[in-house]
Amino acid sequence: MGTPMMWVLLIVVVLSSPMASNGGTTSRFVRKLGASKDMPLDSDVFRVPPGYNAPQQVHITQGDHNGTGVIVSWVTTSEPGSSTVLYGTAEHKRKFRAEGSITSYKFYNYTSGFIHHCHLNGLDYDTEYFYEVGIGHTRRRFSFKTPPKVGPDVPYTFGLIGDLGQSFDSNTTLSHYESIKKGQTVLFVGDLSYADNYPNHDNVRWDTWGRFIERNAAYQPWIWTAGNHEIDFAPELGETEPFKPYLHRYHVPYKSSGSTSPLWYSIKRASAYIIVLRKYTPQFKWLEQEFQKVNRNETPWLIVLMHAPWYNSYNYHFMEGETMRVMYEPWFVKNKVDLVFAGHVHAYERSERVSNIAYDIVNGRCTPVIDQSAPVYITIGDGGNLEGLANNMTYPQPKYSAFREASFGHATLEIKNRTHAYYSWHRNQDDAAVVGDSMWFYNRYWNPMVESTSAM
Repeated sequence: MGTPMMWVLLIVVVLSSPMASNGGTTSRFVRKLGASKDMPLDSDVFRVPPGYNAPQQVHITQGDHNGTGVIVSWVTTSEPGSSTVLYGTAEHKRKFRAEGSITSYKFYNYTSGFIHHCHLNGLDYDTEYFYEVGIGHTRRRFSFKTPPKVGPDVPYTFGLIGDLGQSFDSNTTLSHYESIKKGQTVLFVGDLSYADNYPNHDNVRWDTWGRFIERNAAYQPWIWTAGNHEIDFAPELGETEPFKPYLHRYHVPYKSSGSTSPLWYSIKRASAYIIVLRKYTPQFKWLEQEFQKVNRNETPWLIVLMHAPWYNSYNYHFMEGETMRVMYEPWFVKNKVDLVFAGHVHAYERSERVSNIAYDIVNGRCTPVIDQSAPVYITIGDGGNLEGLANNMTYPQPKYSAFREASFGHATLEIKNRTHAYYSWHRNQDDAAVVGDSMWFYNRYWNPMVESTSAM
């Protein structure tokens, strides 16, 4: 490892009228039960932009390791058209241009549109850029702001969303996130469109989802994590290439971190070092070397994104992440990871700062214990997808579970400096984006104080 290590973010959820148990708190809030309903295909949020061959499903993500690059992606349907992006720092004067590439794919009886990816490199930090796509046909214009230069005391705010789907609840989640106007980049913890839940893995639902999120993802980067609903493995349909739609549509800068696969990679952004992992992959050697690269004098906060949670007290996907936890958890503790965000379970939960690394097959020590060098594990798979909420919890509440609530929502993480970050979770059942839970986290490297799990 380089010099000092990044922060590990700890999230403590605070809600009114909590219900205590043997573990932490189970919220008394009860959401009305009932299946989530997908928005109809003629909904405004799925509308195809007007004009011949108009670019659609526009989205951006970080394009390099340090934040001076952006990948712009979009789809055209009538013909390939241009993969050029015009961009600049003045709204009506775009003096730079970049050339992208085009790909497409077939999945069973579906043929995709023309999928464009274009890298903008060498951007200035902390600068607003205006960009234009659809050159030669119907032009569309958007903007984004690059992050501040990487540094230990750089403030920055991340949004946190997972398991979004395209239901009415999904729309509420995204609308609430947009209404707060704090988030600068979304950390997305997997399960995007849920196209595989439709007959024949209906890939039209990849298109509708791309148009749905464009209103935000075209203006701020979404950092992608692949979930189980991105696998799209369907041998009964003749489809045996895992992740085909996802990998064609959503590019990430994996090569800049020395990864051999877009399913695991890392980036630096402001004062955070973010590692994205994927269950059941040959990422072991890469991750072992990746932790050694983290310099917490430069990026104090160390955050890990994955899809399947390790510490989960719902009766859904229980212990699905156990093989991955056994393999990697000692590294997380040794390197003082601050926060781990996961999805998969369609509810909200925040753990204590715990570890379970003492077991050696003969000593029988296999119970999680409080460990101030360990991360806090946050399950935020509550974006609002069609499958509905996970509302069946284990009782008594395990001691490692600090707070849990079966509700849809999203969260924000406001990094203030190298020592403090403020976290807040927003429940969809509130009419507006009202904070339902919040906590201050102390950086595990620079300020490893014991954090209170009581309401703030």
